[in-house]
Amino acid sequence: MDPRRREVLGLALPILGGMASQNLLNLVDAWMVGSLGPAALAATGLGGFLNFMAVAFITGFSPAVQAIAARRIGEGSPELAGAPLNGGLLLSVVIGVPLSALLILLAPTIFSALNHDADVVREGVPYLQWRLLSVAAVGINFSFRGYWSAVKQTRFYMQTLVSMHLLNVIFSYGLIHGVAGLPQMGTAGAGLGTTLAVFCGSAMYITLGLRNARDSGFLVQRPDRVQLGNLLRIGLPSSIQQLLFSSGFAAMFWIIGQIGTAELAVANVLTTITLTAILPGIALGISAATLAGQALGRGDAVDAHRWVWDSYRVGIWIFGALALPMLLLTRPVLAVFVHDPAVVELGVVPLRLVGATILLDGLGLIMMQALLGVGASKLVMTVASGLQWLAFLPVAWLLGPVLGFGLTTVWIAMGSYRLIQAAIFTVAWERRSWARISV
Repeated sequence: MDPRRREVLGLALPILGGMASQNLLNLVDAWMVGSLGPAALAATGLGGFLNFMAVAFITGFSPAVQAIAARRIGEGSPELAGAPLNGGLLLSVVIGVPLSALLILLAPTIFSALNHDADVVREGVPYLQWRLLSVAAVGINFSFRGYWSAVKQTRFYMQTLVSMHLLNVIFSYGLIHGVAGLPQMGTAGAGLGTTLAVFCGSAMYITLGLRNARDSGFLVQRPDRVQLGNLLRIGLPSSIQQLLFSSGFAAMFWIIGQIGTAELAVANVLTTITLTAILPGIALGISAATLAGQALGRGDAVDAHRWVWDSYRVGIWIFGALALPMLLLTRPVLAVFVHDPAVVELGVVPLRLVGATILLDGLGLIMMQALLGVGASKLVMTVASGLQWLAFLPVAWLLGPVLGFGLTTVWIAMGSYRLIQAAIFTVAWERRSWARISV
């Protein structure tokens, strides 16, 4: 195998393995909660994205931690690579704890405003409140992801995430159904189980950091004003973009909820399947971000440019393999999670659209992560947020609830905006203006 492809796979496969466990867990959660009925499935789908929105701001600092740490490694200063991690942990706690408390109090109001089905609200509020307890811990975990990726120790990320998700299955199943003497909590049990697993993951990461990152300054170097300034300069646009992206998904679920509860339930499943299918793009993009960032640290912009295309060449075969079941086995895939044949039919065309566009969407994800990895977070924020909020969401609202064309047209609009985004990011990478960004 080509050494560059081996390098890409060596970084990307552990990330992909860890993320695959995460999305496999999402699928398992959908299966476990799906047995409680459409209202429970719709409630956890909306609640999950509201939680995603709640943690988005602090998870946006992960690319900044990765970009700065990778640049320090490339410059030959590994002893400074822990400073951005320490800054990310500090920001996660300072922002996450008060944010968590505030949103738990506001959860009933927020949920009721976004969905008027009383059954969905009743199932969704306690689920969301339990999930919101872990906001700061999620930020901590994402900061570690950025650091482990930057120093090419992605196996620590995979090991921790897989362990965390196995615990999540055990905790959530037991608490949903009241197994082994545990209280039978239904959808609330799914939320509590996930939160317990997230805190366990934070404890694992800290233990690994104490064993393997002390030489880089983990919990030793206090980030100074300049270092925090760099972290905020690079991280804030990414954090804002993540917040707007997750808010956009919540808005999309609200729009689909105006179409119908059945459409909202199948949209939850479609989104979970889609997020699973695009994992290779994210994993390969994170790998490309590290390799490009370290190359820029060495002063080699040509090599940095090549790493993204090397990463995409690895991903083409993976994307193609993932597209086949969505295109050829559409109904059986949906039937695993949705038991009503009429609801299955609602998702057939949207799922086939995902399969038809995954090759280009995957390229866009790799380009996005690579641009974040070289410090071009303002560009990513402007393009991604602008297309989502100024193009996709207004069109989805018009085609869905207003004109009554249904769920399929919403997915057509989403696929179109994702392809346009991929094209813009690819052009931006080819122009190479990112090579002049100082990190």
